[in-house]
Amino acid sequence: MPDAPVILADEPGSFAHGVLAARHPALIRAVRDAFPYDPGQRRALDALLTSATEGVIEPLGTDADEHWAAWGARRYLGRSWFEVPFLWSESYFYRHLLQAVGYFGPGPWQGIDPFRPFKLAELDAPETDEELAALDRLTGQSEQEQARALLHGSLWGNRADLGFRLSVPGATTAVSQLVADDSEALWTLLPVDTVCLVADNAGRELIPDLLFLDHLLCHGRARRALLQVKPYPYYISDATTADVVDAVRRLTAAKGAAADAGERLWAALADGRIDVRAHPFSCAPLPYADMPEDLRAQFAAADLTVFKGDLNYRRLVGDRLYPPTTSFAETTAYFPGPVAALRTLKSDVIVGLDAATEAALVAAEGQRWRTNGTHALVQVRP
Repeated sequence: MPDAPVILADEPGSFAHGVLAARHPALIRAVRDAFPYDPGQRRALDALLTSATEGVIEPLGTDADEHWAAWGARRYLGRSWFEVPFLWSESYFYRHLLQAVGYFGPGPWQGIDPFRPFKLAELDAPETDEELAALDRLTGQSEQEQARALLHGSLWGNRADLGFRLSVPGATTAVSQLVADDSEALWTLLPVDTVCLVADNAGRELIPDLLFLDHLLCHGRARRALLQVKPYPYYISDATTADVVDAVRRLTAAKGAAADAGERLWAALADGRIDVRAHPFSCAPLPYADMPEDLRAQFAAADLTVFKGDLNYRRLVGDRLYPPTTSFAETTAYFPGPVAALRTLKSDVIVGLDAATEAALVAAEGQRWRTNGTHALVQVRP
């Protein structure tokens, strides 16, 4: 929708401004303290902190991959981080952070995920034990009841987002509400031969995503699954292949129904019924409407694609200030096949609401409902 303005971060007090001005500095400090980085890495992190808050967008170093030139890096060099599209500046910040810690090498820190301590802490949290124990209570319920419970587990698991909690502490305990619910339409699209899940966060969110896929495979709602993850660490808690392995191991080390699911998932990964993929465009600062043809072909080959989480939603519909009543079907019309979004709201972009729902939310909360993580949606375009 070309008339909807692209979201920027140049307005003090806005959600986007807060991410760049507060969340990113907090993340740099947390990463700096999480590893015994050498003096050069620490200087690079300090320089990024200054650049991201007071300076301008600078080029990546010699380890920069070729994609960023195509993704608009030259267009924005020398400009304030706050004055370029919010989605772009966020993504470029994370690419700079990985460069600062030597992730892309060469050197001894090559491939070391700077967010790994936070992800592992999520997996080891008491809340994870409680959530896994709850699976035992599902075993006596009908398949339909199990399916609905696991769908909602996947939906609300996004509230465990580490980056979100850096800037909205305590939000995961607030009252929750579905602002749009096309879940019945989702069930009518199943069973399928191939379902694709575009994953969002690792840890406590990825586990319910995997459990949802396990249920679809076990009960004949899908024959196989494609699991799209990030090719490298991104947005602090976004899932990579290593995070998938960690999550499945966490399940297999549990007891009862969780362990059984972990064994099934391990087997499904090993025999190809779950196919993990990591396309470079998964870390692009662009909407999926701009996806390359090879990725479009992958999505077109699936019978249903499910986008998880807030960032993927922003990229699916476009990171713009749409009127909330804008049609979800129209904003996703470019996508090559049936598509669903499972999202906890943690940023300004939103489409697909009816007018009465929007009015009630604004009357009750102003605009806070868009970003405080206490509302969610299930949206489907067949």
